[in-house]
Amino acid sequence: MKPRVVSLLPSATEIICALGCSDQLVGRSHECDYPESVQRIPVCTAPKINPDASSAEIDRQIKNHLHQALSLYAVDVEKIRELKPDIIFTQAQCEVCAVSEVELQKALNEATGLRPRIVSFSPKRLADVWSDMANAAKELGTDEHGRSVIKELKMRVVDVIEKTCLMTRRPTVGCIEWLDPLMAAGNWVPELVDFAGGKNVFGEAGQHSPWLQWEELTQKNPDKLVLMPCGFDMPRIRRELSVLERHPAWAKLRAVKSGNVFVADGNHYFNRPGPRLVESLEILAEICHSDTFDFGHRNRGWIPLPSGK
Repeated sequence: MKPRVVSLLPSATEIICALGCSDQLVGRSHECDYPESVQRIPVCTAPKINPDASSAEIDRQIKNHLHQALSLYAVDVEKIRELKPDIIFTQAQCEVCAVSEVELQKALNEATGLRPRIVSFSPKRLADVWSDMANAAKELGTDEHGRSVIKELKMRVVDVIEKTCLMTRRPTVGCIEWLDPLMAAGNWVPELVDFAGGKNVFGEAGQHSPWLQWEELTQKNPDKLVLMPCGFDMPRIRRELSVLERHPAWAKLRAVKSGNVFVADGNHYFNRPGPRLVESLEILAEICHSDTFDFGHRNRGWIPLPSGK
């Protein structure tokens, strides 16, 4: 009998579906929205902060909750009890990004008789994502198909690296994961920049995303800036651009003056350590070397900002 699965992590939901096991999903988090078909599945979580607030206000709310040792998410234990899952996928990496393993276990302790197996992911690099996918395939009883899916994704990565490894012209790239206050992208993003033929200037591969000072941004002054705020799609980023544009240093940046500022869908690509990190790599390759790469992601996964904007 196939296990009944609840996923409280968007990337895990995408992994489960990529493995061909979407029929086993009986519950999801409020953030699990891809593929579109999962949106019919019952929701088991809700945010305790206002996700529609400004970047600065979201940051304030998060820090306030964490300072008081409060969870950022509410887990609907009654819904999970009703769904009777055999496995629940969650994460142990970031208490801000999704329901953590600690939060989940605390919630489940309130539900007597509910003892699903908890599978927790905490990837820091691309190799960890492959391991998570292999682990998920094992849990779902589809090991062989999982190996095939992972191999296909790896080959797409190799196709990019085979071209970029020979490139001598590598633009410096700054990836911004939060707008106010500034935060650079970490974990898997720096290595994706390297694979895409760029030189990452902020953040370190395998390390959590670091806060970024405007002084450091102006000092490093990268050739290209990629805005990929966590949880934001492209229209949302465009709406919040004023927080950058009103800073006196913004208009003086090399990337701004040369028209090399790009908006990327952080919510659906870069922030989710699942199968679409391969598309995130392709997006960065298109941005870094548009004369060599065209995967068709422009205007869907990323857009350039007009010069001076």
